Amino acid sequence: MMPNPTETFLQEAEDLLAQIEEVSVDFDVNNPAAESINQLFRAFHTIKGSGSMFGFDTVAAFTHHVESTLDQVREETLKMSSELLELILAARDHIKFLFENPKATGDSDEAGNQIIARLQSLCESTTGASASVSAVHASRQVEPGQNEMQTWNIRFTPPLSLMACGLNPLSLLNELRGLGTCIVTAQTEAIPTLDRIQADGLYFSWDIKLTTERGLDAIKDVFIFVDDDAEIGIEPEAESSTSQMMQPSSPDIHSQAADPFEGAALPKEGKDTPTGRTPAKESTVRVPASKLDRLVNLVGELVMNQSRLTQAASQVNAPGLAEPVEEIERLVSELRDNVLGIRMMPIGATFGKFKRLVHDLSGELGKEIDLVTEGAETELDKTVLDQIGDPLVHLIRNSIDHGIEAMAERVQSGKSPRGRLLLSALHTGSNVAITIEDDGKGLNKERILAKAIEKGLIQPDATLSDKEIFNLIFVPGFSTAQQITNVSGRGVGMDVVKRQIEQLRGAIEVHSEPGKGTRIVLTLPLTLAIIDGLLVQIEREQYIIPMSTVTENVELHKADRLRGNGRNVIPVRGELIPYVQLREIFHFSGQQPEIEKIVIVSHEGQRVGLVVDRVIGSHQTVIQSLGRFYGNIGMFSGATIMGDGRVALILDSAGLLRHVDDARQLRLAS
Repeated sequence: MMPNPTETFLQEAEDLLAQIEEVSVDFDVNNPAAESINQLFRAFHTIKGSGSMFGFDTVAAFTHHVESTLDQVREETLKMSSELLELILAARDHIKFLFENPKATGDSDEAGNQIIARLQSLCESTTGASASVSAVHASRQVEPGQNEMQTWNIRFTPPLSLMACGLNPLSLLNELRGLGTCIVTAQTEAIPTLDRIQADGLYFSWDIKLTTERGLDAIKDVFIFVDDDAEIGIEPEAESSTSQMMQPSSPDIHSQAADPFEGAALPKEGKDTPTGRTPAKESTVRVPASKLDRLVNLVGELVMNQSRLTQAASQVNAPGLAEPVEEIERLVSELRDNVLGIRMMPIGATFGKFKRLVHDLSGELGKEIDLVTEGAETELDKTVLDQIGDPLVHLIRNSIDHGIEAMAERVQSGKSPRGRLLLSALHTGSNVAITIEDDGKGLNKERILAKAIEKGLIQPDATLSDKEIFNLIFVPGFSTAQQITNVSGRGVGMDVVKRQIEQLRGAIEVHSEPGKGTRIVLTLPLTLAIIDGLLVQIEREQYIIPMSTVTENVELHKADRLRGNGRNVIPVRGELIPYVQLREIFHFSGQQPEIEKIVIVSHEGQRVGLVVDRVIGSHQTVIQSLGRFYGNIGMFSGATIMGDGRVALILDSAGLLRHVDDARQLRLAS
């Protein structure tokens, strides 16, 4: 199926909008970088031109005003300011809105008209003119020695497939004519004979002599849509050899091949053009996420069937079968790793989205905060990345609102007036640890305890460790904020964070020191598709416990159970470990073996034992969803098919222990 050009444009526009946001947030108005200004201009210019081409006329009309304003900034008739940066960000958000609401029109677009009016007002107040943005641009005074009339010699050789891509070179030539006095000479010597011509091929090239007061950047912007594939030469007339540049039969232009058709079709790799373009980047392909998910599911089924094949081959006395089965196992393993690798994406793109969040919240709360990111190259499964966005937003908002103090308070306590928020990612074995750390005032343990006692969460005489106190902030509805604001204070964020992290088979830890700040560490699996598990058995049923939560296994003898006097605890190297009987939870009625196994797992910094009949061994598991009908069963995170065709459920340690705790609370209440 052919890709939809409009969908392709919208995807590219989304990338450009992300680039605008990133450049604007990082822009330093006290030390403006010309390249950053050019990046902003080119991004808006591309959105305007492509938007008009694909029928987004409202987007093109609105973007034109922003582009004209940035053009003045480039030509130094308007200075970049904090107010203008805020307008650029507002324009970026509005363009995104227009893409999502294509029926909005310029007349009814009140928000867009307000942004345009503010842009016009900013330009008028700076230049002293009373016309529109376009009129101000047209009437600016040319300073001596700056933007003087200059003649340029331009050679434009488009790629053979330019017309097939939907671009019209005449529109580019007309745009050049709009810059000044323009003489265009068409070169036709590359046109082949009729028996070799391609109907959609473009065999023309053009020599253009342009006299204009606009600079080199304005000329380059005309070719912004084609400069990756076309051959473009731009030189000032005083420095160029006109006889070589403008002659149709110049050997420098067409000496690539004796045949004009072959010469026109030759690739341009390795050829340096006057525009100084770098070699083309490695090509990429956009693939819908649904197709990738389907591919992963198919590979998962292949892995399971390969496991069944290996088990069946081991039971058949056929020497000639062993080698091909081993080869298939190797190929399937390599295919699995490569397909899962396709879904791995750097976390830097997710981190980049939070720059705008920190920028906006800092302004709203009157604070100055620097966002520092580390480990942006750390890769995570796309499925995990898609689901950690909301938890990270909650944590960052809380750090900015609750953690980092106001500037006056920071100065009074001997800190820098600018707060610091660190967002980092690091591989730790088969997991990724994401850290959100601020240099604020830290968590107030006394206030947390008082609030917990007030809500009846703990007894007034309870003795809790620091970790247990900090974990109270994840209780639903819990908040120590003095007042409710637009940012936080309702107690509906941190419990959602914990629940979502646990759904991803992850863990969350809080560390805080008064006066120095708070550090929150999220530990997440690299992928949700395949996990390393520990295969256990109760009677004839098999279960899988994620290996990332397992710390060790110990034996539980019948005498140990009797010695506990009804308390399910066992000493392990001087530490009392509580345990739960999975046989009782899953209602198995058979006889308990004399010696059972306790699989000790880590949960919220504590160790808890899960009692099973036997431990079979490690098992790499392809996770299959239980389906929406079983979505409310919190004790299991999925299932997998074993080599013999049986189904094994994957235990969710956090959900299982939560179920045990809920059952205990219910018994106490009754």
